[in-house]
Amino acid sequence: METTTPSEPRLRALLEAGIALASDLSLDSLLQRLTEVAAELTGARYAALGVISPAGSRLERFVTHGLDDDTRFSIGDPPHGRGILGALITDAKPLRLHAIGDDPRSVGFPPNHPPMHTFLGVPVVLRGTAYGNLYLTEKEGGGDFTEADEELVGLLAAQAAVAIENARLYESATRWSQQLESLIEVTSALASETDLDRLLDLVARRLQELLEARLVALALPASPDELRIVAAAGDGAGEIVGTMVSRRDSKAGRILERGNSERVDSLLDDREANVDFTRRVQARTGLWVPLLLQGRPIGVITAYDKLGAPDARFSDDDVRLAETFAARAAVGVELSERVQRDALRRIVAAQELERRRLARELHDETGQALTSILLGLKQLEGAEPASVEALRELVVATLQDVRRLAVELRPKVLDDFGLVPALERLAQSFAEQTGIAVDLEAGAITERLPAEVETAIYRIVQEALTNVVKHAHAHRVSVFLTRNNRRIKALIEDDGQGFSPEAATGDGIGLIGMRERIELLDGTLTVESTSTSGTAIAVEVPA
Repeated sequence: METTTPSEPRLRALLEAGIALASDLSLDSLLQRLTEVAAELTGARYAALGVISPAGSRLERFVTHGLDDDTRFSIGDPPHGRGILGALITDAKPLRLHAIGDDPRSVGFPPNHPPMHTFLGVPVVLRGTAYGNLYLTEKEGGGDFTEADEELVGLLAAQAAVAIENARLYESATRWSQQLESLIEVTSALASETDLDRLLDLVARRLQELLEARLVALALPASPDELRIVAAAGDGAGEIVGTMVSRRDSKAGRILERGNSERVDSLLDDREANVDFTRRVQARTGLWVPLLLQGRPIGVITAYDKLGAPDARFSDDDVRLAETFAARAAVGVELSERVQRDALRRIVAAQELERRRLARELHDETGQALTSILLGLKQLEGAEPASVEALRELVVATLQDVRRLAVELRPKVLDDFGLVPALERLAQSFAEQTGIAVDLEAGAITERLPAEVETAIYRIVQEALTNVVKHAHAHRVSVFLTRNNRRIKALIEDDGQGFSPEAATGDGIGLIGMRERIELLDGTLTVESTSTSGTAIAVEVPA
């Protein structure tokens, strides 16, 4: 006759087990202890506990008792919630079976699995939330599991649900504490660390630890077509730092373009993932988070393979955590760029001050000295006219060179009258010296512009004209200035021989110097050039 009430020794064992379970805050050891107690109380040879994923559709953990390591290895992957196990997930009610194979919902066992017949399944539920299920098989003596067994395991499962919730809350609190400590460390580094590479390396290392990712990488734009991995942490991190990644043919490049975070559970099925790089890092899953600065993507954080998950998949919480670190990293990148811009701005300002001083000295002191020599030469007009005339011509030529150098260093007309008169003087002298016609159209500029804007545009036009003489072999140059919606646009075009903007290095200020000047003003500079249609340089700056 079936026993309907648990015996006193079994109830005492249940109470002792409940006290032990309530005191264990480690979820993994708690789950293992729970399966052992359930097997001990019911006399089951095998016991298992499946933890249901937050989505409630599958098992994310499967803890066993009664199977040795060799048997577990030979069976292979743990079940994910099909067949009888899946029935308990969809219908959280106790289930007792005389023979598992007789139930129509059974899907059988994998190879090398030990035979199992009798079965007892009890859900682990608290306040309507299912945390998992306890599974027991092969009751000692060959009999079926009883109603008393079901009641006993139900009481154990109720205590276990509270213990599991406490353990999860404890782990969650511990995880949040670690996250907070790491965020405080990164935030402190933002205020004290001046080396951007060290700061981003700290971000990568802390995020890799918190995500439990196999590899975390951080990439920044290196050019319009490529990203450069500037920091990494985890397996093989040192081998990928410095790697250039195509923006067009990589997932990171697409994320930078879209500016949205994404999580991929199978990289083999993702068409945007770079196959070569994925194979190189041997990744199965990944998440990508952009570094956003005022809504503008300036970099990408990538994480591969969550080590703590059976299927290596990241969760939505992992994405949110990565977004938090990405926000700190974006601030660090922006602060570093601002420091570099400020330093460059001070250098450019110092250069312009020095040019102004040298131009004034050339004009006032050296020019006046040469003029005095010319006046003194008049007193020698009676002696050896040919020698005096040659000396006078040399002094005149030198005086013209000094005045030209003074204008090139810093034209006084730019400071006194503004950009348009300075460009008119520049175009006139350029045409006279080179024989290349210059068409200047600047009627839209009717008032003075900020000094730094006038200086930048003047220097860019000046450098562009110099490059025309050196490289383009042009016959005509056009310079157009327009003003629209508080922005100044300049276009310099020639009809000479073009070049490859990507391959050009230039000298003097060059293309790099042009871009640096414009970026200091939060403007843009584009260059279009072909061998048959000459070169066009377009500049746009706020004013």
